[in-house]
Amino acid sequence: MDTSLTIVPANPAGESKNAASYPPGSWPLDTPGGRFFAEWDDQAPVTREGQLIFFFQFLQAGGRWEEFLRECPLSYTGSGALNVMGTVLLSVLAGHWRYAHINALRGDGINPGLLGMRGTVSEDAVRIAMYRIEETAGLDWLSTQILGSISPALGLPWILDIDVTVKPLYGHQQGAEIGYNPQKPGRPSHVYHSYFVANLRISLGVEVRPGNKHAAAKGLPGLWQTLEKLPPSPMAHLQSR
Repeated sequence: MDTSLTIVPANPAGESKNAASYPPGSWPLDTPGGRFFAEWDDQAPVTREGQLIFFFQFLQAGGRWEEFLRECPLSYTGSGALNVMGTVLLSVLAGHWRYAHINALRGDGINPGLLGMRGTVSEDAVRIAMYRIEETAGLDWLSTQILGSISPALGLPWILDIDVTVKPLYGHQQGAEIGYNPQKPGRPSHVYHSYFVANLRISLGVEVRPGNKHAAAKGLPGLWQTLEKLPPSPMAHLQSR
């Protein structure tokens, strides 16, 4: 008697059942620069900056970008503050850590428009703008914006984690002092007193102190200022390490 057998390959071609499915066509995204339409193309060679439109949609939906600019201590006529702070935001998202790196954004013709900017500004314009911000007003503005973006999540019980990090310095920098420095003994340094939501690693703030202010108690002034700005909630458990 003839019996028909079905041959099952040991290594099936492809993984069609597990393949990710993407929405067909385009879908609208509301950004600070207006409504744009995005299309998914998994074959197109794009950089990581090509996906910033989704982050800009988040800023628009939560009103964070508008609030950020409204409370900005910089005073310009027209769209000066928007162009300057937009350039700073794009530079940070691109992973820059020096003013000179900002010039790499000058050729970006897409992302500035998504933020409603006319275009990016030079590194010198950003440097002058940062110099114009009074230190106390600038720090208060930034801390208020950071806490405002995460405060809705702090209504649940959470644990505050305090961390102290020593950063060795080279050259002449303000606040560079010789203190506890296990990696580079005798080298001037800064000390970062950071405050986090434990496990989630959400930063509540950071205070930069001279290298000889490494004791955890030296970060208490900044800690209490941060806690005073938080919305009323059950007292967090303090954990210092």
